[in-house]
Amino acid sequence: MKDELQNRDVVDLLSERHEILRRLAEDKWNNNNNIYISNSEWYILGRIYKNQLTISDVTKDVDFSRQATHKFIKSLEAKGLVEVSNAEHSKKHKVIRMTEFGEACYEKNELYKSEIEQQLVNTIGEEQVANLKNILNLNWSIEHLEV
Repeated sequence: MKDELQNRDVVDLLSERHEILRRLAEDKWNNNNNIYISNSEWYILGRIYKNQLTISDVTKDVDFSRQATHKFIKSLEAKGLVEVSNAEHSKKHKVIRMTEFGEACYEKNELYKSEIEQQLVNTIGEEQVANLKNILNLNWSIEHLEV
């Protein structure tokens, strides 16, 4: 099995580990709370945490279609996690910000992710997790690779 994993390409390995960790985080939240929040909704919440952005800015910052982003924001608003209001200096733009409830949920989820990270430390070791973080934080300059 180990040799099989070593022969896999880095893109697939990263994708699989990301999927496992995201599913763990989503399950940890959903098993301990009465409000379902999808990974896509968490992604948007992460972009607006402690910020007040226009919906247009959020749409540019996430990797979803404009329509999907609007759908997720409406869902977050219906759950009481965000508020959408008119921008002060523009009737055209809408501003999105987290409610106190949304911030509390986001911060609770950050604690859950810390617990998952600690489980990872317990499994593969603190040095390995630190090395992994260092590698992931490097500037890979991959945005400029040819497609």
